[in-house]
Amino acid sequence: MEKKYAIAALTSMGLRITPENRMAVQNSNLFYLQATSAESNVLNVASSLGRECLVLTKFVAGSPMADLIKRQLRARNIRFEGREVPQGGPWGWRHQFNIADSGFGLRAPRVWNDRAGEVGRTIVPEDFDLERIFGAEGVCILHLSGLIAAMSEDTTRTCLELAKVAKRYGTLVSFDLNYRASFWAGREAELSKAFHEIASVADILVGNEEDFQLCLGFRGPEAGGRELGSKIERFQAMIDQVREKYPNARACATTLRQVISANEHLWGAILWADGQWYVEEPRPIQVMDRIGGGDGFSGGLLYGVLQGWEPEKWLQFGWASGVLAASSLNDYAEPADEKQVWDVYKGNARVQR
Repeated sequence: MEKKYAIAALTSMGLRITPENRMAVQNSNLFYLQATSAESNVLNVASSLGRECLVLTKFVAGSPMADLIKRQLRARNIRFEGREVPQGGPWGWRHQFNIADSGFGLRAPRVWNDRAGEVGRTIVPEDFDLERIFGAEGVCILHLSGLIAAMSEDTTRTCLELAKVAKRYGTLVSFDLNYRASFWAGREAELSKAFHEIASVADILVGNEEDFQLCLGFRGPEAGGRELGSKIERFQAMIDQVREKYPNARACATTLRQVISANEHLWGAILWADGQWYVEEPRPIQVMDRIGGGDGFSGGLLYGVLQGWEPEKWLQFGWASGVLAASSLNDYAEPADEKQVWDVYKGNARVQR
């Protein structure tokens, strides 16, 4: 059966406000507003390149912010499904705000999450017709992240149910561990068990050393220095443990980032897939806004999987998609076409006429 959706993701959609002209939050009075979530950002590479993608979420009924989110998702070629619930008065439900600046030079970016009353925390499996979505319509890849999986007891249960249904219908499962200490506080045992269950059925695992240690309980190898070369070796040693514990995983990946300034990073990536290692050695990139670079990487990697490319090309396309996201004030990559991404990978910044 031909599957309708290239990638589907469970997410809590919110809003991000960013000062214009790389000003800091505290001394700016002009802000750029965009609809955002880590999971929908991952979909954006495939959706920009013409593949149909689906967001599973929840909305506040009658909210102009919910309307803005829907309009922006449509503009990004991302379909959405989600129940609408009453706001419940001015102290009721709402969509979260992410308040972040881009930094400049040696002034680092700062991020402040304002998530009180977030409607996405109430997402439950019963909000969706999962048999229709995964069975009748079909999904190539289900993408889950540790952010939505750890957000609340309800979203944890929903991620577990989606992963189970996805595997029943032959959908690949991608899991970006995305550890956040504030989400795990007081729920460590429960979330450790849930993350283990999701990782056990995942085909693609994304996360850095710390994510694998804190989410899944792996013991980290000796640090052996802070340079990037040793970071690659430490990640490879970590994944040797992961492969033994999670034999279902076909691929494990992470980005490699060293910050020179807010405007310049060393950007690389590493992938284990089908028994082989692939490495993109870090190289300098210019950064307009770093937020979403990792999501762009994951989105490009998954696009390569969808296209049936060899793993080496997954990594290359993911690396370049992350660079593309970092070159934009939007926190997602939105390529015009595949050529644009490959030109980024090749370092070809010549004008296109």
